[in-house]
Amino acid sequence: MKTNEHPMSDTYAPLPTVNARISPRGGLDILSRAEIARLTDATQGDNLRETLRRCALAVLTVGSDSDDPRAASARYPDFQIEVQQMDRGIRLELKNAPALAFVDGELIRGVADLLFAVVRDIAYTAIEVQSGQFDLETSEGLTSAVFEILRNARAMRPHQDPNLVVCWGGHSIGREEYLYTKKVGYELGLRGLDICTGCGPGAMKGPMKGATIAHAKQRQRNPRYIGMTEPGIIAAESPNPIVNQLVIMPDIEKRLEGFVRLGHGIIVFPGGVGTAEEILYLLGILLHPDNAGVPFPLVFTGPKASAAYFEQIDRFIRLTLGDEAATRYKIIVEDPVAVAKAMRDGMKQVREHRIANRDAFFFNWTLKIPFAFQQPFEPDHAAMAALDLHFGRPVHELAADLRRAFSGIVAGNVKEPGMRRIEQHGPFEINGDKAIMASLDDLLRAFVEQRRMKMSGEYKPCYRVVA
Repeated sequence: MKTNEHPMSDTYAPLPTVNARISPRGGLDILSRAEIARLTDATQGDNLRETLRRCALAVLTVGSDSDDPRAASARYPDFQIEVQQMDRGIRLELKNAPALAFVDGELIRGVADLLFAVVRDIAYTAIEVQSGQFDLETSEGLTSAVFEILRNARAMRPHQDPNLVVCWGGHSIGREEYLYTKKVGYELGLRGLDICTGCGPGAMKGPMKGATIAHAKQRQRNPRYIGMTEPGIIAAESPNPIVNQLVIMPDIEKRLEGFVRLGHGIIVFPGGVGTAEEILYLLGILLHPDNAGVPFPLVFTGPKASAAYFEQIDRFIRLTLGDEAATRYKIIVEDPVAVAKAMRDGMKQVREHRIANRDAFFFNWTLKIPFAFQQPFEPDHAAMAALDLHFGRPVHELAADLRRAFSGIVAGNVKEPGMRRIEQHGPFEINGDKAIMASLDDLLRAFVEQRRMKMSGEYKPCYRVVA
């Protein structure tokens, strides 16, 4: 172990680092020579090398309480990772890696598993998805790509009844809200339900932590704690230590599709703009006419102190998407048992519907996801200004553009490219119908007042509403 002696800013002090060589277990330990060559070639490009470095650094700093995506890079400026070709597989060479990921000179096993998951997903995406293996210009091709990434990550269990609950919520929630997410996770675990989250801290960690105790009490073997992220988010939301299956999707749209295809129901805890984005994405899909008969249990929940948050969300949804949208979810306050029972009962409906429609338990093929929801959205100033946020459009199309608006705000808050755009060109401008814009502005201001959009330091809005 050695201490990094390079000069640092006053903000970040030097931290100890180590050098290490790591060999994989499972998934990447048996490869053909052709596969090894493709893998090493794919990770040599400048863009992919930097993506791999950032994601690997996020995994190696599991447990960090920083939500600044630039903090880890500043603390470990000399960290490097290299994929090396061996006769029987690959090896990772780590230089100036965070010492906190090691115990007595050995990389923590869970961290090692996540590290190879990073290599697996990023390389697979580069080799298979982005090389023309799938038709990314069609809805069917994009769904196939999502399926293949999840299958390659071994995230699906083909011979198991529906039991995977996706939990959404903020990474910077208060203590009371965090403890509530643990209680809900505990009740889910007692009923044999597995957990999938965005893999970070806060509302993504709490349900997993609660479920671990319940799964242990029920003597449940091999429970799943799936963390699903994407390269632009993982640096700001390092995986929490409970994640035992990490999946890195290529972009936010495939990540969102992964959640709804893989999960059998969704619980939404209090959060900020990112959580609002996820809600709008899901409601836009569920409101599509082709999905009218598809059961998908959706519960908004939190402690009593969070009741106002869900009232604001509910008001915004009813104003923008109509009362019909509110029929697709339940709001349950301060009742973890009721939440878990609602999920369990919803799973039964999902199972019956899948059997009746000859759909797989492990992947929701029946759900119609419009192409507009699958297309990657690059939130620059022109794209944000071009959003059509007006009444009179099909409700699922309006939901798609509202989701993109929130996606842009997330990018301006926590993603390094978005943060750079805001620094260079000023805040995004968002325009649309006066009533929608007023409601959007009220919702975002409420998030700020409730400290749900607080990043490192004082919050500065990355958007400006133009009615």
